[in-house]
Amino acid sequence: MRQLTLDIRPPAPPSFGSFVPGENAQLLVSLHEAAAAGGPGQSIYLYGPEGSGRSQLLQATVAAAQEQERQALYLSATSLPADFALQPGMLLALDDLDALPAEAGDTLFRAFLAVPRVDATLVLAGQEPPVRLGLRPDLRTRVGASQVFEVKPLSDEEKVETLHRRAALLGMPLGDEVVQYLLRHENRELSYLLSVVDALDALSLELKRPVTVPLLREILIWGPKEPVA
Repeated sequence: MRQLTLDIRPPAPPSFGSFVPGENAQLLVSLHEAAAAGGPGQSIYLYGPEGSGRSQLLQATVAAAQEQERQALYLSATSLPADFALQPGMLLALDDLDALPAEAGDTLFRAFLAVPRVDATLVLAGQEPPVRLGLRPDLRTRVGASQVFEVKPLSDEEKVETLHRRAALLGMPLGDEVVQYLLRHENRELSYLLSVVDALDALSLELKRPVTVPLLREILIWGPKEPVA
């Protein structure tokens, strides 16, 4: 029996079309507006635990902005360059705000100041609400003054719909039995489940076999797996 290790990483930036809003409808509306060419000059902060899908939402916002021919960039706060400067009309999606290095504080503060001046957009994400972020006080104040949203977890039914949407965008038939198997036997973090669907699509094409529970059993190597934020 052939066993393959899944590389659990999305092959391309997610799109809003693969997300079921659930209790996050207003958040998705705000991200759509932020991505639009007519929606700069603002900052948004969304927070949620590991695996809540916040990183995918930031990447989807960047992809939507690029479709509008805006300059847009996704970065982890840990890799924010010291000399970074927002360009006119630019959208910056900055993830992992909890891990912002102390030396990058001035860089982010300058970005906040530049947003209205250069008509740019900041979309930030982290695990904690603004008041609990381990940032210096002036940055916490700026983050708290943004539009703030908590990423609400999806119900099991909404997760099923989300996985089917992702598969449809990939052009991959995905039976209910495969989805239910994933929900029963695998990490239930939404970001991880979406990554599994992406990986299954790639592997089913490589093996020229349909995505079935037997194929899933064959290609998964059991053991702890790290979810994507």
